[in-house]
Amino acid sequence: MEQPEFLIMVWQGLGWPLLRLVFFISLGLMIGNLIESLNWTHGVARLASPAVRVAHLSDITGASFSMAFFSAVTANTMLSEAYEQGKITKQELIFSNLFNSLPTYFLHLPTLFFLAVPLLKGVAFIYVGLTLFAAFLRTVCILIAGRVLLPGKKEHCVTCRLEENRVSSLSQALHKAWLRFQKRISRILLVTVPIYTAVFILNRLGMFTLLEQWLAQHVKLLAWLHPESLGVVALQLTAEISAGLAAAGALLDNGSLDIRQVVLALLAGNVVSSPMRAMRHQFPFYAGVFQPKLAAELIAYNQVFRTGSIILVGIFYYFLSA
Repeated sequence: MEQPEFLIMVWQGLGWPLLRLVFFISLGLMIGNLIESLNWTHGVARLASPAVRVAHLSDITGASFSMAFFSAVTANTMLSEAYEQGKITKQELIFSNLFNSLPTYFLHLPTLFFLAVPLLKGVAFIYVGLTLFAAFLRTVCILIAGRVLLPGKKEHCVTCRLEENRVSSLSQALHKAWLRFQKRISRILLVTVPIYTAVFILNRLGMFTLLEQWLAQHVKLLAWLHPESLGVVALQLTAEISAGLAAAGALLDNGSLDIRQVVLALLAGNVVSSPMRAMRHQFPFYAGVFQPKLAAELIAYNQVFRTGSIILVGIFYYFLSA
């Protein structure tokens, strides 16, 4: 490969995506720090407080939950710092991270919705509604599991945790947010950039392609799907969600698949493609916030929990729409 072509390939495959990732991580962290400093999460925190009490979670978890509606980076950083300082146990860290799956889903909901509606039209409401229901189901499960497995807390004042570092002016808030940003972003980038680069190299060496091919060969587990649906699943596995949505919309428009078959195909593709998306996109970010080993563990719990909820919702829809 000639040098100009090689440089273009590296820029398109690594340089620009990494620059974009760093920009959005930095933007989300800075906005989250500013929101945290200005105490704008009070309303959500008050709503979260009863759920935190029910699940025997700490006030820090409630504050992180309210922050996750605005910035997943800041929310996870709050949990990481609390765990490192010994304010929460590893068990509560896992529960808290899973508890944040609902607000994290809402962060991505507008993108998913406005991508799905033009391609799937009315079917988008069914698919997005089912994934939203799965997110609520995960939250309910965490509330029950936390109630049973975690010890009760003596004090509950989620908004107090947000009040501790309250500032009196916008200039103070900006200064405080900038100081926190500098402290947090350096650690995140120190780990995220090398791991993202390693993922890019492994992808260029064909490791992810081999894994995708291996998974595609085991799509026999999805033999219950309509044959035309397997193309939608394969595209979600080997490409991005937008490719699967586009294929589903085309098959729906030409009558190859009906509404039920499209929804089931998208849910199945969602489940099958989750591990690949986690390795490519989620791990570099998580490893920058948590220790790499802990990051991998949290992602594993997240993926099992998430795919389990999607499978349950899919089974529910399968029999409901039969």
